Amino acid sequence: MKRLLKRMLDPQEFLSEYGIRAISRYHLEHPYRLDLNGQGYEVRYEPGESSTGLFGGNSNWRGPIWFPINFLIVEALQKFHHYYGDDFLVECPTGSGDKLTLWQIASEVSRRLGSIFLRAPDGRRAVFGQVDLFQADPHWRDHVPFHEYFHGDNGRGVGASHQTGWTGVVAKLLEQTATQTGAPRRAASGPEPSSQGTPGDPRR
Repeated sequence: MKRLLKRMLDPQEFLSEYGIRAISRYHLEHPYRLDLNGQGYEVRYEPGESSTGLFGGNSNWRGPIWFPINFLIVEALQKFHHYYGDDFLVECPTGSGDKLTLWQIASEVSRRLGSIFLRAPDGRRAVFGQVDLFQADPHWRDHVPFHEYFHGDNGRGVGASHQTGWTGVVAKLLEQTATQTGAPRRAASGPEPSSQGTPGDPRR
């Protein structure tokens, strides 16, 4: 698990200021290439709109931030924390030297996702990008859309702007961030797991 999280929490790979990217940013300069039957195919990191006309110009899962997978990542980290507890620490972000519990990492990912919609100290919302009408006009600035996905580097809303079906889960994350003061205590139903793990333990 720590090896997986090392990649996921690396700002040069999957960890954006606004959540977890669908593809590692490493592939911006190092696209994955497949040569098959005399044809060459490439997949590169594309944080927003696609660089080709394929799929209607939609980059789909080739880089942007999508709420369905991010929400599942947050829930998975919380559930693993229930098992591992506070003695299982992971560097977050990778390379920072800061060690966090899995619950704290889940909270940090939630915070980044929420920052797409909340006003930054400069009063601007990442979701609106560079559209000054939405950023400043009092008739628009507080009407926040739920975009289909979000730019992997700056959090700008991309695609359809009415995806309340899955992007709306941000409400759950914001509510949890506002009301949760700390990780829930683990029930003492048995011996604590060893910090070294056991054979086949995913913490290895």
